[in-house]
Amino acid sequence: MSSHNAPAQVTGWHVPTIGGVPADQRLLAALPELVRAVLAALLDALPTYRRLPREQVDGELARTTERRVRALARAVRTGEPAPDEEFTTVRQTAARRAEEGLPLDAVLLAHHIGLEVCWDWMTRQAGEGDTPGLLTLHRLLLDHLRQVTAAAGAGYFEERRTMVDERHAARNALLGALLDGTPADEAAARAGLRLAPGYAVLVLSVDDHPDEHAEDVDRTVAGRRKLRRLRAELDHRTRHSALSVLASDGGLVLVPLGTRPSDLPTAEWHRLSDTVAATARAAGAPVLAAGAAAEPPGVAAAAALAYEVLDVARAFGRPPGLYRLDDLLLEYQLSRPGHARPRLAALIGPLHGAGELLTTLRTHLAGGLNRRHTANALHLHPNTVDYRLRRIAALTGLDPARPADLLRLTAAVAAHDAERA
Repeated sequence: MSSHNAPAQVTGWHVPTIGGVPADQRLLAALPELVRAVLAALLDALPTYRRLPREQVDGELARTTERRVRALARAVRTGEPAPDEEFTTVRQTAARRAEEGLPLDAVLLAHHIGLEVCWDWMTRQAGEGDTPGLLTLHRLLLDHLRQVTAAAGAGYFEERRTMVDERHAARNALLGALLDGTPADEAAARAGLRLAPGYAVLVLSVDDHPDEHAEDVDRTVAGRRKLRRLRAELDHRTRHSALSVLASDGGLVLVPLGTRPSDLPTAEWHRLSDTVAATARAAGAPVLAAGAAAEPPGVAAAAALAYEVLDVARAFGRPPGLYRLDDLLLEYQLSRPGHARPRLAALIGPLHGAGELLTTLRTHLAGGLNRRHTANALHLHPNTVDYRLRRIAALTGLDPARPADLLRLTAAVAAHDAERA
């Protein structure tokens, strides 16, 4: 190599020697031996590297190891870091490992192991009087390791971020196709997924977390923290299989089902109800939800129905939890405008001036007509409940104790709430 092409050295730099031979020359002379030793150490220490194809180990990985040893030799010779293009290569190589699915700890540990092998080899070659050179080499190795680790980490995370962004976009495209009612097979393939036999469509209404109203807390930050916890729990409960579009106040979730909705067992709805309850606990805020299930072509209609059921549950003051149309059949039907609804609501018109009577009736109906339950819920004596029920019968002409009147009273309360909403 001509002198003008040789790498410049740091002013005053003295190449450390091992056994009287410049350390960089020793590294280059032992290059094939060092490459074999590094590869053997990697395969011995890292199970993920043992699962790589043999041709990749003997080809790309061997060439990469040789390049790293040459870069180390250059640093030893010049006292300077490797050139920028070397660390560009490190980033690119780490990005390929990310794309292949290797964990970050294994990728970074591989660089540590490679330099450890080189250090152990050099210390074995050292003799008396080489301590100063070894100290210089040790500092160079640490500097080189720091730069290589930073470059590898940056390349790995950049690739992972790109992969996550692409996966997120593909999953959103699949969600959009299902909600638009368009064929979704191609969108599912791009997302690396298979269309499920059916989907549970959940629409969520999430209340505020107390932090969102604290004077010394940023409301936006508190809302995002709540949303992050909700998403994490949802991902955990659905094994990251759900498709969702969520904001801090709620949104929509599609949960893949293992069977067609017509064959869906009741236990699956119980599981989904538990999922909604768990997300509420994680978010630290009540969650009111509605659900419907459909095969892929019917997801759009199921979503529309779920939103209607959520509106009904909200209008009728239902407590947090998951509701289906079957849970709100009467309320749903009475929420549809018609000639009968205002007339049904008028049946309990005489109770409007006596708020405690309407509250008592509502509580009594919701509690399964159990007077002791009604008394406990309203903190009353059971005899007081009996008196109020008799007053209701006297004012409306409908007796809650008479089966024939019970249905009309139930419908009247539902119609009254629908009219008010």
